[in-house]
Amino acid sequence: MLRYVSIVAAILSLLSCEKRETPVNSFSDEVFIRIADFQDRRLSDSLIQFFNHEVAGYRRAAALAFGSVQDTSASEALGRLLNDSDSTVRKAAIFALGQTGGAKAYQLLVQANFNSAEYYEALGKTASKDQGTSLTENSWALYRLALRGLTDTAHVTSAIQFLHSANSIDSRLGAAHFFSRGPANIDGAEDALIKSALSDSSVFVRMASASALRKIKSERVQQTLKELVKVDPDYRVRVNAMRALQSFPLSEIIETLFEALNEENNNVSIAASEVAIQVATAEQYSALVEKARATKHWRVRANLYEASLASISNKELTEEIIRVTRAAENPYEKAALISALKNAPMAYTFVGEQLLTTDIPVIRSSSASSLIGMNKHKLFEKSMQGSFLAFYKKALQGDDAAVIGTIATVLMDTTLGYKNIISDYQFLHDAKQKLSLPKDNEALQPLEKAIAYFEGKENEGEVKNEYNHPIDWGLVKTIPSDQQVIIKTSKGNIVIQLLVEEAPGSVANFVQLSSSGYFNGKNFHRVVPNFVIQGGCNRGDGWGSEDYSIRSEFSGRRYKEGSIGMASAGKDTEGTQWFITHSPTPHLDGRYTIFAEVVTGMDVVHRIGVGDEIVSVDLIYK
Repeated sequence: MLRYVSIVAAILSLLSCEKRETPVNSFSDEVFIRIADFQDRRLSDSLIQFFNHEVAGYRRAAALAFGSVQDTSASEALGRLLNDSDSTVRKAAIFALGQTGGAKAYQLLVQANFNSAEYYEALGKTASKDQGTSLTENSWALYRLALRGLTDTAHVTSAIQFLHSANSIDSRLGAAHFFSRGPANIDGAEDALIKSALSDSSVFVRMASASALRKIKSERVQQTLKELVKVDPDYRVRVNAMRALQSFPLSEIIETLFEALNEENNNVSIAASEVAIQVATAEQYSALVEKARATKHWRVRANLYEASLASISNKELTEEIIRVTRAAENPYEKAALISALKNAPMAYTFVGEQLLTTDIPVIRSSSASSLIGMNKHKLFEKSMQGSFLAFYKKALQGDDAAVIGTIATVLMDTTLGYKNIISDYQFLHDAKQKLSLPKDNEALQPLEKAIAYFEGKENEGEVKNEYNHPIDWGLVKTIPSDQQVIIKTSKGNIVIQLLVEEAPGSVANFVQLSSSGYFNGKNFHRVVPNFVIQGGCNRGDGWGSEDYSIRSEFSGRRYKEGSIGMASAGKDTEGTQWFITHSPTPHLDGRYTIFAEVVTGMDVVHRIGVGDEIVSVDLIYK
């Protein structure tokens, strides 16, 4: 029987136990630590030295490291490993070249001429448009080309064939995602996609096919999507079908949308309310307001209020939303209602006051974003510009990085004309003094651009985090390769297994944070139906971090249902935030570190909503 204890206690127990017959993980071998440490420090020359090592495991680890380092100067050396006597080394080199990209990587891969899924996917990641015309042998090669906008009608024809039920689930899944995220014109795939969305045995293929149908605006597709919203047994297919209906006029889908708003599964009702925001028209204003008032789910209510205001700017409704906002006790509900007011510029005084007076970060950041929405709204009056600027300047006097980064984006918007009325922009430099790397990377990016804009200079480029947080190898050595963790939430428990062999730095970071109780009492601040739930933010709004960053660690592992990844603002900017996927999300592969996977509790993951609590995170000791 399993029992859970605190991570600190578990680590001490592990250290005090009699020596195991086998090491707890591969990092009992100091050579693997050296290789992983060189990867963490991005020392390409030191890694390449292991390419000639007599131990295949070391060659493999060094090659795989370049999937994270992504140094084009190492491509030639990686190409030599394509002829390695060990198949695992060859596979690692294929992955690393695909991650690194570039013409040289493609050339080396073509010369090697393998026949494996990993190989074709790497070709799809590296081929140019002309080179990609012949890549039709594998659905994942098609998908990777599609993500890069390099597909044509021949690729569409091939992908249709891969959707056939006679192919493997993996091939069908690659094809379905090709259509979902690939070319805009897929009309020729209508029959195949309808059949796939309605009858494929894999829920993951059905949901991707349903999403792809948004690109085909036929009556038959519309009826198929309506049927899926009503009858598919898996909420994720219903969510994707509801989103796909967004391509049609609200008047044609209103009945299905309103039925979906009453769905028992909150993910479906939330998705329906988000569709309403995008397609609302004046004709449905009264019905939308009525639905907003009737719903019991605060997130759906806020979205329907936003949809209503998007269709008609109404003073009485605006005042109603302000009253509901003042009465709301849930900070996430209050923040969502404030966000809804971005369609009502007349409410700027109320939203500005919330921005300047609240102590709750998620309300501050939502207020700043709402003001910007008002500032860009078609009903924004030029006479309001001075008042908005006053709010912006006062807000920048605070030390809230999220507010600073958000406001910087609006001040440098050339269409809004703030450069014409601001003669002294020292306040932007003053705001910059309150930020620091790596903690405030996400806010510094737009602020640096804003300063360059006002100074009439070219922005020097992306603000990058320097190496600042070495891996605690002493801790890594104590973490078993099959280590599990229990995440207690207000909706139930989730058990995950850490992947210390593949992501030692990320796992050590997670263990260190957990052992200090860092995650306890925090909230899941972001939930996107049939995508992710996200937590670990010390502010509760997605802008939070600590004064360090860790490195991205990529492997050939794909994002599937229950994968746990590190959130980031770009490569090598990870910190404390992590997410769990509801379903396969291959567009995240090789871009966000996977450091764990759900073992049990996916039913809980699917029930988690914005604001639900992370009660505790504890190591499970066997």
